[in-house]
Amino acid sequence: QVQLVESGGGLVQAGGSLRLSCTASQSIVGVRNWYRQTPEKQRELVATIFTSGTTTYADSVKGRFTISRDSAKNALYLEMNSLKPEDTAVYYCNIKGTFDVWGQGTQVTVSS
Repeated sequence: QVQLVESGGGLVQAGGSLRLSCTASQSIVGVRNWYRQTPEKQRELVATIFTSGTTTYADSVKGRFTISRDSAKNALYLEMNSLKPEDTAVYYCNIKGTFDVWGQGTQVTVSS
């Protein structure tokens, strides 16, 4: 079974940047997503990259976050700039193909 391993979370001041990475244990075809969740909110779709390369973003992160992939490395990335305290959450990578695969989550904390 495919496993996704995330890294890159941490503590950053408002206005700072972080880059999240998600590496799959094997090649997998599917739509790639980043979600985030806080204890107060339902899991929120943050960004998507389709197999065509088209990307979409939640309005709350548009212009600040960039999703990308490196198929040769089975990797998915989320570049996060101009971070705000409201971006604080656990971030999950997800691939929806034949199976719906999730990473374990990585904590991002933005201090004001």
